[in-house]
Amino acid sequence: MSGAVPHIVIVGGGTAGWLAAHMLRRLSQQTDTACRLTVVEDPDIPTIGVGEGTTSVFRDVLLDLGFDEFEFMRETGATIKYGIRHIGWGKRSSGPGSDYMGPIDDPHQLTPDPTGQGRPWLHYSAIAAGQPAIRSHVFTPLMTGQRAPWAQQGEKLVPVSPYHHAYHFDQAKVGAFLRRKADGIEQVSAKVTGLEKDNASGLVTALKCQGQPDIAVDFVFDCTGFRRALMTELGASWHHYGSLLPLNRAMPFWLEHSEAGEIAPYTTARALRSGWMWQIPTADRLGCGYVYSDAHSTPEEAQEEVEQILGCSITPRADLAFKEGRLTEPWVGNCIALGLSQCFLEPLEATSIHGTVVQLLLLGAGGFLAHLGGDISVLREKYNQAINQQIDDFAQFINLHYAGGRRDSAFWQDMTESGISDLNRDRLELWSNEAPVRAHFPTLPAGLPHVQEQLFMPVLDGLGLLPKVPCKAALTQTAGMARAARIQREGNREKFRKISARALGHREFLTRLNSGELPH
Repeated sequence: MSGAVPHIVIVGGGTAGWLAAHMLRRLSQQTDTACRLTVVEDPDIPTIGVGEGTTSVFRDVLLDLGFDEFEFMRETGATIKYGIRHIGWGKRSSGPGSDYMGPIDDPHQLTPDPTGQGRPWLHYSAIAAGQPAIRSHVFTPLMTGQRAPWAQQGEKLVPVSPYHHAYHFDQAKVGAFLRRKADGIEQVSAKVTGLEKDNASGLVTALKCQGQPDIAVDFVFDCTGFRRALMTELGASWHHYGSLLPLNRAMPFWLEHSEAGEIAPYTTARALRSGWMWQIPTADRLGCGYVYSDAHSTPEEAQEEVEQILGCSITPRADLAFKEGRLTEPWVGNCIALGLSQCFLEPLEATSIHGTVVQLLLLGAGGFLAHLGGDISVLREKYNQAINQQIDDFAQFINLHYAGGRRDSAFWQDMTESGISDLNRDRLELWSNEAPVRAHFPTLPAGLPHVQEQLFMPVLDGLGLLPKVPCKAALTQTAGMARAARIQREGNREKFRKISARALGHREFLTRLNSGELPH
């Protein structure tokens, strides 16, 4: 070690790098384990991208770090996100059966299966009654009504929901916000050009910097994005998902908000001929992009298709090539890759920031800081196994979104006929006869949040892949369960309607927030 206190260096800023710095500092405080933290940020690396979405776990961490939510939202151009509106993903590319909502709240946190078996019984009840599963979610009317998660009560704002919402924001502004809040974290502006390694152990001992002295390290995080500067030099290999996730180009662009009407508190994912288009509302404008397969569309054709759909011209900020996949080992020696350095998946379910947060939480659960002075091999092996499972499960979940049976273009024919994974085909066969339960989904160590039935059920139901009979049978296995679920579901519907009616409109909330009318 370079000194009595381990020196942890994070190479690369941005959302992943600065989140790592803040969460590691928080872990140090919680465990009373001293460490020295430094972020080395290359001043010449530009930021490309137009808006990013999170999951609700980000808000939980944001508050745990002690940040003021309204200050964060003002400074990052953030808006509220309750989930995703999927357009055109079903057998019909438009009209009834083509669109569905995917709210991210889990109604079973407050109204669990009374048998103690952890089944999504309220989802079963809705589907058995021929109604959308999302009727069980309080976020559903907040999405459709385009409301904020607060209501005005006298001079105060009060939350209308017990669940954590998520955000959309400008990721460049998030990095800048976290950088400004980084008291006690050393900041170095430098370009890292190489690594010094111990000949015997192969561990990184120092970072070579252009025009500056080397930086001695005990542990290092690679947050250099697609460059994967450190992991590449360490010989890390790439696991490409290939036909599981065949999209390989992205065309990001900005759009302006309309002057009238609401600002959607959800991400829009619109299926197009060769992939899909995202729309992420930040406070100032819409971050958009077309993620597509270059085996089915050229960049010129992709831009023309977007302009036809939108009815206006666009100015692409780039046309980026990528390979969806992950590192075979996210932790090599004494270096861990986070964010885009570790994996890249199409942003359909906002897995990037979520994955980074959960990976850092996993380090905390494994006693990472306490292990730095000794043998980290066992912790490294467990970490790599868990993170590879996490990203593989993300990839399978995204792949499932293409199982709606759409066939109106060559891309969708290919996905419908041969693009759905064997695992998902087996699952769909199982779920045609048996309602999904928690045991059907992998878990992560320490009970960390993961993609399980609470996220699968709205997608499966929205794509028409959950028949009524198994859901009804699951309810009737226990006497009185069907009636109890119906009473709970119908009572929730009226309660949720009233909640939505009380809440501020999303645009009104953002206007008041950004004008300084709301409390700090």
